[in-house]
Amino acid sequence: MMLLNVEKMSCNHCVRSVTQAVHEVAPAAQVEVDLAQQTVRVQGATDAAAVTKAIEAEGYTVRVVEA
Repeated sequence: MMLLNVEKMSCNHCVRSVTQAVHEVAPAAQVEVDLAQQTVRVQGATDAAAVTKAIEAEGYTVRVVEA
């Protein structure tokens, strides 16, 4: 499980964008987005750097809280 702090998320479109970005690098991963806390919990992905890079490519600022 990895926990990411993802800034600039504010709507359901953001949830879809972040979820799709994670699934591009880890198709079987489970993704939980919490807009209020600005966090994304990912289970089933092993490469935090690839997940972070994919989300950043969508225009978000990402910080790994737990990998």
